[in-house]
Amino acid sequence: MYQNIFKREEQKYLLTRFQYNQLMRKTKKYLHKDSFYESTICNIYFDTEQSDLIIHSLEKPIFKEKVRLRSYGVPTFNSSVFLEIKDKYKGIVGKRRVKLLLKDFYGYLEKGKLCETQIMKEIDYFFKYFHLKPKIFIAYDRKSYYSKEDTNFRITFDENLRSRKEDLRLEIGDAGKKFFEEDKIIMEVKTLHALPLWFVHVLSELKIYPHSFSKYGSIYEKERKDYVK
Repeated sequence: MYQNIFKREEQKYLLTRFQYNQLMRKTKKYLHKDSFYESTICNIYFDTEQSDLIIHSLEKPIFKEKVRLRSYGVPTFNSSVFLEIKDKYKGIVGKRRVKLLLKDFYGYLEKGKLCETQIMKEIDYFFKYFHLKPKIFIAYDRKSYYSKEDTNFRITFDENLRSRKEDLRLEIGDAGKKFFEEDKIIMEVKTLHALPLWFVHVLSELKIYPHSFSKYGSIYEKERKDYVK
Protein backbone atom coordinates (compact mmCIF):
# COMPACT_ATOMS: atom_id res chain seq x y z
CA MET A 1 0.00 0.00 0.00
CA TYR A 2 1.35 3.41 -1.02
CA GLN A 3 1.67 5.93 1.80
CA ASN A 4 3.36 9.28 2.25
CA ILE A 5 4.02 11.96 4.84
CA PHE A 6 4.89 15.60 4.37
CA LYS A 7 4.87 18.93 6.20
CA ARG A 8 4.76 22.49 4.88
CA GLU A 9 3.47 25.97 5.54
CA GLU A 10 0.14 26.84 3.97
CA GLN A 11 -1.51 30.22 3.60
CA LYS A 12 -4.96 30.89 2.18
CA TYR A 13 -6.38 33.93 0.38
CA LEU A 14 -9.86 34.74 -0.93
CA LEU A 15 -9.75 36.36 -4.37
CA THR A 16 -12.28 38.05 -6.57
CA ARG A 17 -12.27 37.07 -10.24
CA PHE A 18 -10.62 40.40 -11.06
CA GLN A 19 -7.82 39.82 -8.51
CA TYR A 20 -7.29 36.31 -9.85
CA ASN A 21 -6.96 37.53 -13.44
CA GLN A 22 -4.53 40.27 -12.40
CA LEU A 23 -2.49 37.87 -10.30
CA MET A 24 -2.17 35.35 -13.11
CA ARG A 25 -1.14 38.05 -15.55
CA LYS A 26 1.66 39.19 -13.25
CA THR A 27 2.91 35.76 -12.12
CA LYS A 28 2.64 33.53 -15.19
CA LYS A 29 6.29 34.05 -16.15
CA TYR A 30 7.35 32.57 -12.78
CA LEU A 31 5.07 29.52 -12.81
CA HIS A 32 4.69 26.14 -14.48
CA LYS A 33 1.42 24.26 -14.69
CA ASP A 34 1.41 21.16 -12.52
CA SER A 35 1.32 17.74 -14.18
CA PHE A 36 -2.27 17.50 -12.88
CA TYR A 37 -3.02 21.12 -13.73
CA GLU A 38 -6.82 20.92 -13.74
CA SER A 39 -8.79 18.57 -11.53
CA THR A 40 -12.02 18.26 -9.61
CA ILE A 41 -11.20 17.32 -6.05
CA CYS A 42 -13.83 15.37 -4.14
CA ASN A 43 -13.69 14.82 -0.38
CA ILE A 44 -15.63 13.03 2.30
CA TYR A 45 -14.87 14.48 5.74
CA PHE A 46 -15.33 12.25 8.78
CA ASP A 47 -16.34 13.45 12.21
CA THR A 48 -18.14 12.39 15.36
CA GLU A 49 -21.91 12.34 15.66
CA GLN A 50 -21.72 15.75 17.38
CA SER A 51 -19.12 17.17 14.93
CA ASP A 52 -16.50 17.44 17.68
CA LEU A 53 -13.50 17.60 15.35
CA ILE A 54 -14.68 20.58 13.32
CA ILE A 55 -16.01 22.39 16.40
CA HIS A 56 -12.58 21.99 18.02
CA SER A 57 -10.90 23.19 14.82
CA LEU A 58 -13.03 26.34 14.72
CA GLU A 59 -11.81 27.26 18.21
CA LYS A 60 -8.39 27.83 16.55
CA PRO A 61 -6.34 25.61 18.85
CA ILE A 62 -2.57 25.29 18.56
CA PHE A 63 -3.02 21.75 17.24
CA LYS A 64 -5.91 20.32 15.22
CA GLU A 65 -6.61 17.36 12.95
CA LYS A 66 -9.04 16.34 10.23
CA VAL A 67 -9.75 12.99 8.59
CA ARG A 68 -10.94 12.77 5.00
CA LEU A 69 -11.20 10.51 1.98
CA ARG A 70 -10.12 12.24 -1.24
CA SER A 71 -10.37 11.49 -4.94
CA TYR A 72 -9.26 13.39 -8.00
CA GLY A 73 -12.36 13.30 -10.16
CA VAL A 74 -15.36 11.09 -9.51
CA PRO A 75 -14.02 7.59 -8.81
CA THR A 76 -15.36 4.12 -9.50
CA PHE A 77 -15.06 1.25 -7.03
CA ASN A 78 -11.77 0.29 -8.70
CA SER A 79 -10.30 3.81 -8.65
CA SER A 80 -7.51 4.89 -6.33
CA VAL A 81 -8.43 7.27 -3.50
CA PHE A 82 -6.49 8.78 -0.61
CA LEU A 83 -7.36 8.32 3.05
CA GLU A 84 -5.74 11.16 4.97
CA ILE A 85 -5.13 12.68 8.36
CA LYS A 86 -4.34 16.37 8.02
CA ASP A 87 -3.03 18.27 11.02
CA LYS A 88 -1.93 21.82 11.73
CA TYR A 89 0.44 22.84 14.51
CA LYS A 90 1.44 26.50 14.91
CA GLY A 91 0.86 27.18 11.22
CA ILE A 92 2.71 24.10 9.94
CA VAL A 93 0.49 21.68 8.04
CA GLY A 94 1.22 17.98 8.05
CA LYS A 95 -0.42 15.23 6.06
CA ARG A 96 -0.23 11.46 6.38
CA ARG A 97 -2.10 9.49 3.80
CA VAL A 98 -2.51 6.07 2.26
CA LYS A 99 -3.51 5.30 -1.30
CA LEU A 100 -6.02 2.51 -1.77
CA LEU A 101 -8.89 1.40 -3.97
CA LEU A 102 -12.29 2.80 -3.12
CA LYS A 103 -13.73 -0.70 -2.80
CA ASP A 104 -11.02 -1.56 -0.27
CA PHE A 105 -11.92 1.49 1.80
CA TYR A 106 -15.54 0.37 1.93
CA GLY A 107 -14.26 -3.05 2.94
CA TYR A 108 -12.36 -1.39 5.77
CA LEU A 109 -15.49 0.43 6.98
CA GLU A 110 -17.40 -2.86 6.93
CA LYS A 111 -14.78 -5.16 8.44
CA GLY A 112 -12.46 -2.76 10.25
CA LYS A 113 -9.33 -4.27 8.76
CA LEU A 114 -6.85 -3.10 6.16
CA CYS A 115 -3.15 -3.52 5.40
CA GLU A 116 -1.31 -2.50 8.58
CA THR A 117 1.06 0.26 7.55
CA GLN A 118 2.05 2.72 10.27
CA ILE A 119 -0.16 5.46 8.83
CA MET A 120 -3.12 3.10 8.49
CA LYS A 121 -2.73 2.09 12.12
CA GLU A 122 -2.94 5.75 13.08
CA ILE A 123 -6.00 6.32 10.88
CA ASP A 124 -7.65 3.18 12.21
CA TYR A 125 -7.09 4.39 15.78
CA PHE A 126 -8.70 7.71 14.87
CA PHE A 127 -11.77 6.03 13.38
CA LYS A 128 -12.26 3.74 16.37
CA TYR A 129 -11.41 6.21 19.15
CA PHE A 130 -13.72 8.95 17.85
CA HIS A 131 -16.31 6.61 16.29
CA LEU A 132 -15.99 8.57 13.06
CA LYS A 133 -18.70 8.62 10.43
CA PRO A 134 -19.08 10.41 7.07
CA LYS A 135 -20.34 13.94 7.79
CA ILE A 136 -20.07 15.98 4.61
CA PHE A 137 -19.07 15.81 0.94
CA ILE A 138 -17.05 18.78 -0.34
CA ALA A 139 -15.85 19.33 -3.91
CA TYR A 140 -14.14 22.10 -5.86
CA ASP A 141 -12.44 22.64 -9.19
CA ARG A 142 -8.70 23.22 -8.86
CA LYS A 143 -5.88 24.64 -10.98
CA SER A 144 -2.36 23.92 -9.75
CA TYR A 145 1.01 25.60 -10.39
CA TYR A 146 4.53 25.40 -9.06
CA SER A 147 7.46 27.81 -9.18
CA LYS A 148 10.02 27.51 -11.98
CA GLU A 149 12.71 28.30 -9.40
CA ASP A 150 11.53 26.11 -6.53
CA THR A 151 9.21 23.14 -7.02
CA ASN A 152 8.40 23.21 -3.29
CA PHE A 153 6.58 26.51 -3.80
CA ARG A 154 3.11 25.67 -5.06
CA ILE A 155 -0.07 27.64 -5.68
CA THR A 156 -3.55 26.21 -6.14
CA PHE A 157 -6.77 27.98 -7.08
CA ASP A 158 -10.06 26.41 -6.02
CA GLU A 159 -13.41 27.57 -7.33
CA ASN A 160 -17.03 26.41 -7.44
CA LEU A 161 -16.86 25.23 -3.82
CA ARG A 162 -19.86 22.98 -3.18
CA SER A 163 -21.07 20.46 -0.64
CA ARG A 164 -23.82 18.04 0.28
CA LYS A 165 -24.90 16.27 3.46
CA GLU A 166 -26.58 13.32 1.78
CA ASP A 167 -25.28 10.61 -0.59
CA LEU A 168 -21.92 10.68 1.19
CA ARG A 169 -20.09 8.44 -1.24
CA LEU A 170 -17.49 9.64 -3.72
CA GLU A 171 -18.73 7.50 -6.59
CA ILE A 172 -22.16 9.19 -6.52
CA GLY A 173 -20.81 12.27 -8.32
CA ASP A 174 -19.51 15.77 -7.58
CA ALA A 175 -22.78 17.71 -7.38
CA GLY A 176 -23.49 19.86 -4.34
CA LYS A 177 -24.82 23.15 -3.02
CA LYS A 178 -22.60 26.12 -3.91
CA PHE A 179 -21.04 27.91 -0.95
CA PHE A 180 -20.26 31.35 -2.37
CA GLU A 181 -23.01 33.60 -3.64
CA GLU A 182 -20.37 35.72 -5.41
CA ASP A 183 -17.59 34.57 -7.73
CA LYS A 184 -14.82 33.84 -5.22
CA ILE A 185 -11.63 31.84 -5.68
CA ILE A 186 -9.67 30.26 -2.85
CA MET A 187 -5.91 30.56 -3.36
CA GLU A 188 -3.68 28.29 -1.30
CA VAL A 189 0.07 28.94 -1.16
CA LYS A 190 2.17 25.98 -0.03
CA THR A 191 5.89 26.17 0.66
CA LEU A 192 8.73 24.75 2.71
CA HIS A 193 10.51 28.11 2.79
CA ALA A 194 9.75 31.84 2.87
CA LEU A 195 7.57 33.25 0.09
CA PRO A 196 9.61 34.36 -2.94
CA LEU A 197 10.05 38.12 -3.25
CA TRP A 198 8.37 38.32 -6.65
CA PHE A 199 5.24 36.79 -5.16
CA VAL A 200 5.27 39.06 -2.11
CA HIS A 201 5.56 42.10 -4.39
CA VAL A 202 2.61 41.00 -6.51
CA LEU A 203 0.43 40.40 -3.45
CA SER A 204 1.32 43.83 -2.10
CA GLU A 205 0.66 45.53 -5.42
CA LEU A 206 -2.76 43.91 -5.77
CA LYS A 207 -3.63 44.37 -2.08
CA ILE A 208 -4.19 40.65 -1.56
CA TYR A 209 -3.96 39.62 2.08
CA PRO A 210 -4.06 36.28 3.93
CA HIS A 211 -7.52 35.07 4.89
CA SER A 212 -8.20 32.35 7.44
CA PHE A 213 -10.52 29.96 5.61
CA SER A 214 -11.36 26.32 6.23
CA LYS A 215 -13.64 24.76 3.61
CA TYR A 216 -15.23 22.31 6.03
CA GLY A 217 -15.26 24.85 8.87
CA SER A 218 -16.78 27.64 6.78
CA ILE A 219 -19.53 25.40 5.41
CA TYR A 220 -20.29 24.08 8.92
CA GLU A 221 -20.53 27.61 10.34
CA LYS A 222 -22.74 28.81 7.49
CA GLU A 223 -25.12 25.89 7.93
CA ARG A 224 -25.26 26.51 11.69
CA LYS A 225 -26.11 30.18 11.19
CA ASP A 226 -28.75 29.33 8.59
CA TYR A 227 -30.27 26.83 11.02
CA VAL A 228 -30.45 29.45 13.80
CA LYS A 229 -32.24 31.85 11.44
